[in-house]
Amino acid sequence: MIAHLDGILIQKTTQSVIIDNGGIGYEVFVPLSTFYALPDRDERVGLHIYTHVREDALILFGFNTPLEKGIFLMLISVSGIGPKLAINILSGIGPDDLLEAMAHGDALRLQSIPGVGKKTAERIALELKDKALRVRGDLEAPPAKIVTDEDKRIFDDALSALLNLGYPPKSAQRAVETALNRVKDVSLENLIKEALRLLAG
Repeated sequence: MIAHLDGILIQKTTQSVIIDNGGIGYEVFVPLSTFYALPDRDERVGLHIYTHVREDALILFGFNTPLEKGIFLMLISVSGIGPKLAINILSGIGPDDLLEAMAHGDALRLQSIPGVGKKTAERIALELKDKALRVRGDLEAPPAKIVTDEDKRIFDDALSALLNLGYPPKSAQRAVETALNRVKDVSLENLIKEALRLLAG
């Protein structure tokens, strides 16, 4: 199974991209949240991949962040939601807002997403509420304990690193705040490692 794909972006549309890796062009279907974070053509790109295997095809779905992929995996665990509908859902609402709606069991908000009917929205709200709450709980934190100027510098550098990796600002800040409260030995490397672990769910 392909879990991550890195290469040169040779084509992109709002539905899919083609990434050249070792002379082979891989077509990868992406949500809009990932599309908007893509670099220009002919630049290097790396995506987190879900490989969907069917009898007649092997289909790749790509995501800019582990959080997006994690939400996608949660969605396809719901009866009646396949990979293409899950991608459509992620294209109709931002990852943070989607996670919020799932955590609150907000079926009406979910039903407002194009392609999501009442029954599907209710299943998502019912089946994924607890999972979404756990993810949000890992990302939420009390105010970070910034004691010294060095703590502030490390916090800012870690946040900048996550933003450069393509994580949404709100999710990145929550993760760094939580990490700063958890790590015993505060260093830039330890803070980024813990924040990435939290974002990966």
